[in-house]
Amino acid sequence: MRLPVPSVSQQSNPQGNPSTMEHNDFGRTGELVSRMGLGTWQFGGQWGPEFSDDNALGIMRAAVESGVNFFDTADIYGLGRSEELIGRYLRESKPKLFIATKLGRGPKPGWPDNFTPQVVREHTEASLQRLGIDCVDLQQLHCVPKSELERGVMFETLGKLRDEGKIRFYGASVETIEEAQICLKDPGCTSLQIIFNIFRQKAITELFQQAFNQHVAIIVRLPLASGLLSGKMTPDRKFAETDHRNYNRDGQQFNVGETFAGLPYDKGLELVEEIRPLVPEGMTMTQMALRWCLDYEAVTTVIPGARNMVQANENSSAGHLPPLPVPLHDRLTALYHTAILPHIRGGY
Repeated sequence: MRLPVPSVSQQSNPQGNPSTMEHNDFGRTGELVSRMGLGTWQFGGQWGPEFSDDNALGIMRAAVESGVNFFDTADIYGLGRSEELIGRYLRESKPKLFIATKLGRGPKPGWPDNFTPQVVREHTEASLQRLGIDCVDLQQLHCVPKSELERGVMFETLGKLRDEGKIRFYGASVETIEEAQICLKDPGCTSLQIIFNIFRQKAITELFQQAFNQHVAIIVRLPLASGLLSGKMTPDRKFAETDHRNYNRDGQQFNVGETFAGLPYDKGLELVEEIRPLVPEGMTMTQMALRWCLDYEAVTTVIPGARNMVQANENSSAGHLPPLPVPLHDRLTALYHTAILPHIRGGY
């Protein structure tokens, strides 16, 4: 399911004017969100040293000035620090944004108590306090166990919070296609957040059509495979002890797919060198990798992170670029099946 030209609901912007950043309907909500969003996992320190307030605020300003209006965070990112930084930005700059957060992975009280109606409510209200708002646009389950998705109690609780005006919409961030398909059975599920990139293409054939038909928004995380698809990493790159690219490289702490898309680091570097010659002239590898995600009609928004304002601007620029040529898509699809898929580890 590729998107060769912008649809009526989108705005093409080859000149890079932030007022014409491509936008999409967010599922069946009636809301328009920028096709390039901003992920804020890094604000909590899971990419290494803790971000300074000024750096985080600068990244958010740069993203918004380039046309981004979709921010994704979670209560676990820095144990609330990411939400607090977004809350400060909202207070100081008062931008009109669509804010998405997540719950379910916090250490207090921890699993399985996190999944109870009372704790779901408490964690939602704590997020609202940190964000400094009365109602959050999107509350998402944060990679909770498959058994909890099947029980549906957490979805019921989110539905009640929606009816009470604490949240506007709810969805789920998942680790596998099977989990995504379970979520699609809940009639109130507005969105699915999935790992999707040139290294992880399974959703194209096993999820996108169903989600598109049901008008469920798709939020793409890890579009750059933890930075591999920026083309800037090297074999001797060292990652801080607090960086998940160090402590979760082989899935020691959580699903290995969250780090380098489940590929061994050295293999990922090899594959990047196979992809590098395919980057169109005038594009960076980062831009190509992000634009590749956007070319799929079912994809609503893509949420790369950024370590600084320069990265935020480069990421956002992909939302202003034209679709990639179909022959390039075909080459990347073939590469996935022949050279990438056999090396993906973890639930997928």
